[in-house]
Amino acid sequence: MNKVLIIDDDSAICELIKINLELAGYDCIYSTDPIRGFALVKQETPSVVILDVMMGDVNGFEVAKKIRQTPEISKTPIIMLTALGELNNKLEGFNSGVDDYLVKPFEIDELKARVLALLNRSGQELTSLRVKEVLSKGDITLIPESYSVKILDKQTRLTPIEFEILNVLMQHEGSMVSAKTLLKEVWGYEDENDIDTIRVHLTHLRTKIDKISSEKNKYIQTIYGGGYRLLASGVEKK
Repeated sequence: MNKVLIIDDDSAICELIKINLELAGYDCIYSTDPIRGFALVKQETPSVVILDVMMGDVNGFEVAKKIRQTPEISKTPIIMLTALGELNNKLEGFNSGVDDYLVKPFEIDELKARVLALLNRSGQELTSLRVKEVLSKGDITLIPESYSVKILDKQTRLTPIEFEILNVLMQHEGSMVSAKTLLKEVWGYEDENDIDTIRVHLTHLRTKIDKISSEKNKYIQTIYGGGYRLLASGVEKK
């Protein structure tokens, strides 16, 4: 049975999530103290952590970073559950290493769908991690073993999800890839309305690419109302 750990200083929310996830067949535990919650991640090795942000002196961003920096639990999937829904808040969450982001108030059925999607994804290797060969098109080279992207002669590290998004776009180079397709191939679920998850990761991915592309920085185009397109040879700066 998959174990879910909830870390939220609101005991009522913890109980609500616990009851509903247990009815769905999960083994659930929770902590209202973030420090104790981090200790439970190491002790219980849960399949998924549901993590609140605002928890007094220690916030969820700090807990997420500690999880990612601790080798034995660094790959634990994390859903950040918070009332902070602005783009910069989501960027901070993803920069802290969270896998998914759900804004309060939320529907329990949506949370269950996100938990299931993370479990499905963590139970199998990402597409890019199964492909060990270096993938190169135009100015861009993807290096799977180090989660790196090289633009011409400069290189930078990506998060696994950023790497997988770029890998999917590379596989469809020159063609539009819908947000729905990215959600299905990277996160394992299809929800055309969940564009914020894609937008936040694309924003961060573009920022990293821009920093290492001096002559060309328009490699990923937004197709409004449709999705995204990768141009492996880039578009000259205007």
